[in-house]
Amino acid sequence: MTTDAALRHTAPVTEADTAHTDTGTEDKDFPLREDIRLLGRLLGDTVREQEGDGVYGVIESVRQASVRFNRDDDDSARREMAEILNGLPRDTMMSVVRAFSYFLHLANIAEDQHHIRRTRDHAIAGSAAREGTLPYALDRLEAAGVEPDRLAGMLGIAQVSPVLTAHPTEVQRKSILALEHKVAALLDTRDRSRLTPEEAEANMDALQEAILTLWRTRMLRPQRLAVIDEVKNGISYYTDTFFAELPKLFCRFEDLLAKRFPDREWSLPAFFRIGSWIGGDRDGNPFVTAPILREAMRLQSTAALDHYLTEIHDLGGELPLSELLLGTSPELEELAKRSPDHSPHRADEPFRRALTGIYARLAATLRTLDQHEALRNAVGKGDPYRNSEELLADLEVLSKSLKAYGAGRLAAGRLRRLIIAVKTFGFHLAPIDLRQNSDVHQRTVAELLAVAGRCADYAALPEDERIALLAEEIQSPRPLHSPYHAYSEETAGELAIFFAARQLRETYGAAALPNSIISKTDGASDLLEVALLLKESGLLRPSVEGAPALGLNIVPLFETIEDLRQAPATMERLFTLPAYRALVTSRGNEQEVMLGYSDSNKDGGFLTSGWELYKAEIELAKLFDRHGVRMRLFHGRGGSVGRGGGPSYQAILAQPHGAVSGQIRITEQGEVIASKYGRPEVGQRNLEVLTAATLEATLLDLENHVEPAESFYAAMERLSELAFRAYRGLVYETPGFTQYFRTATPISEIATLNIGSRPASRTKSDRIEDLRAIPWVFSWAQCRLMLPGWYGFGSAVEAWLQEQPDGMAMLQRMNHAWPFFKSLLSNMDMVLAKSDLAIASRYAELVEDAELRERIFGRIREEWQRTRRQLLAITGHDDLLGENPLLARSIRNRFPYMDPLNHVQVELLRRHRAGSSDERVRRGILMSINGVAAGLRNSG
Repeated sequence: MTTDAALRHTAPVTEADTAHTDTGTEDKDFPLREDIRLLGRLLGDTVREQEGDGVYGVIESVRQASVRFNRDDDDSARREMAEILNGLPRDTMMSVVRAFSYFLHLANIAEDQHHIRRTRDHAIAGSAAREGTLPYALDRLEAAGVEPDRLAGMLGIAQVSPVLTAHPTEVQRKSILALEHKVAALLDTRDRSRLTPEEAEANMDALQEAILTLWRTRMLRPQRLAVIDEVKNGISYYTDTFFAELPKLFCRFEDLLAKRFPDREWSLPAFFRIGSWIGGDRDGNPFVTAPILREAMRLQSTAALDHYLTEIHDLGGELPLSELLLGTSPELEELAKRSPDHSPHRADEPFRRALTGIYARLAATLRTLDQHEALRNAVGKGDPYRNSEELLADLEVLSKSLKAYGAGRLAAGRLRRLIIAVKTFGFHLAPIDLRQNSDVHQRTVAELLAVAGRCADYAALPEDERIALLAEEIQSPRPLHSPYHAYSEETAGELAIFFAARQLRETYGAAALPNSIISKTDGASDLLEVALLLKESGLLRPSVEGAPALGLNIVPLFETIEDLRQAPATMERLFTLPAYRALVTSRGNEQEVMLGYSDSNKDGGFLTSGWELYKAEIELAKLFDRHGVRMRLFHGRGGSVGRGGGPSYQAILAQPHGAVSGQIRITEQGEVIASKYGRPEVGQRNLEVLTAATLEATLLDLENHVEPAESFYAAMERLSELAFRAYRGLVYETPGFTQYFRTATPISEIATLNIGSRPASRTKSDRIEDLRAIPWVFSWAQCRLMLPGWYGFGSAVEAWLQEQPDGMAMLQRMNHAWPFFKSLLSNMDMVLAKSDLAIASRYAELVEDAELRERIFGRIREEWQRTRRQLLAITGHDDLLGENPLLARSIRNRFPYMDPLNHVQVELLRRHRAGSSDERVRRGILMSINGVAAGLRNSG
């Protein structure tokens, strides 16, 4: 079964090969095309074998017609494809959908493998450091004259935190992802190993088996995920990637620093935190409760302790060191003496005995904390650790003893990585954020005040009176809550969450639950309401004796355009309020602010959202500096550009000066989590990108220095006004737009797709305002319009140029000199390239009202063309993605496999909405949604 493609992978990589590749004289993408051909052929063989020659022939005819259309722009080829697909029996149509969906999934695997391959090729060839790597960042800092002391100071207060959320755009089942990881591992083996003919054949057989298993594995979930399922999915990324790759990254960073600055001792604090909302995010999700929060923390803790136990067991095998041959510190001898391991065979092996004792104590900790038994029994009893610091101290005893007696090299491997893991993950694994909508907090506080006889109608109070009342209450030691009163279900549930949080922090440590986030923050009282709830649950100690102590960070989330504009005033009001300023002081004069990209985009459009976020960051940075408070921004971004997505490196560097300041948190959502962190090598690369970008954004002045910023800001302000008017005019002010959106996209069907525990809308309303941003963006991606990522830009530029006839030169300078504007255009460029008006027009045909269809789709089509035209004029390129040929190639290769899926989806939507009760029709729609999402990659 060995083929030419298989033989290619068996050839060793030589110095000549890598040098040749690095100079660009060889086709660097040849291995990628070969992998795609190989996986496509194996998928085709599977379809032919399992479904028969007839079905295979149909799929191949559709593929060839679609390729011909995309390559030659041949309308007859598209008509041919449509004729074939429209006449298919339903079962055959299902096979077509599955075949094209799986091809796109396999193409993603091949692309990820190619990125890994190219990274290794660069490393082997000794290429110059690449953008987004730590060596590149350190090179830039050195070139800019950044002193080691300044770098060390920044790292001392640094926090880099990607936060995993359960927002539902991940359409893949975990079992499907596991099979895809198997395919990826087999491709990786072919790349890295010089295989014998027998080994190559076995590898090929294993690939064929994996693809056959994929073909016979259900693509869709039969029912909606529960929150605990989402928790377990999130934990799996620690097992697959974070446990191994995060400590490796820390070690590599420390080694790089030691090499560059040998006169200093570099021991990095655990500044990297993988956060989580899963199990703590209650905003619009009634299934997140106090028992769920407790179980989420228990499962997380179990995963962390299981990992430590495995590592300690393996260390025992790696350190059979005899005290007859290696000196030991008194601390190590004491640690070994306390061990329950009294075997005469290990009497002279203090490291092993110490590790056996550590294992026994950790197994007891697992049993006590999480009611879970260790996989391997301890040799004897041990007292549970009270906290992770005690475990860390024991591990440090081993490390220091090895270093003190000339065996430091043995401390630099697994033991060093385990110490970093314990520093990073503690006994809680991931800090879980609490999040709830401000309206819920308001109702809860109102009920507490009313029942206590403090205020009969809190909701009716003006903002100033609310602030005064709340400030007084959070300083009072008297509780409002009574255990003898039966509160409403909502209030009881909210109080239960905060009481559970206090108990979990006592059990797992304060780092387990550090933040309480307030969605839809629009005033100072929103933060004071949470402060009151924290006081009621014992997480805020009033200033009865001494200063008050706040246990959790209270984090406002500013989401709408108006709320972003008011954010500085809201924070100013809080910082000048003595009761709240005292709470900030108790948190070390640090305050986190979260900015919502998704809802601000849905509210005001792509351009205005980006600009208002940027302005808010500038004003907040000034405000915080004036009040002597360190600001940490939390960026609520999604995967798609319409939800603030795009390359993380460019996004961080595009922040205004002073907005990062060594600390940044960013949400990672939906299918982006699997894409970024599903494979260890890709995961480490993405973790490194976040770290490198944070270093550069903090320590370098990356702002525009070509001309005064005020001129650029004035232009951007006017463009934003014009884009806002165009976007709002379509989405919120055009009669019939909501009907058009709900008919011309699969929004209704997406709501039934079992991709998360959260409902698609906050209420039962059909209004765009009440729809969650995720399904809003996801729907426009499915119909290939990607409207939230570009609409309004073309009209804005066109109108501005009428006001400023010479304005194009300024826009071109802005693109060249201003990272923010360049990043904005780059993301829009990507979105436009992924859109397809011809495909979108077929979805528009689902709107039966011809006048409504043409009126709205006509406007969208004209704006797309206008936006593309103005974008190319600014960038100076002849076509989209002129600066990103690799992405252009990827998209070009995907379109022939996405187009049939879109075509089938439209046909099935038509049948489903005409009243078809055939379950295969509904299933086919959902499978096509899966396939299109795979083809777009960052769709939600």
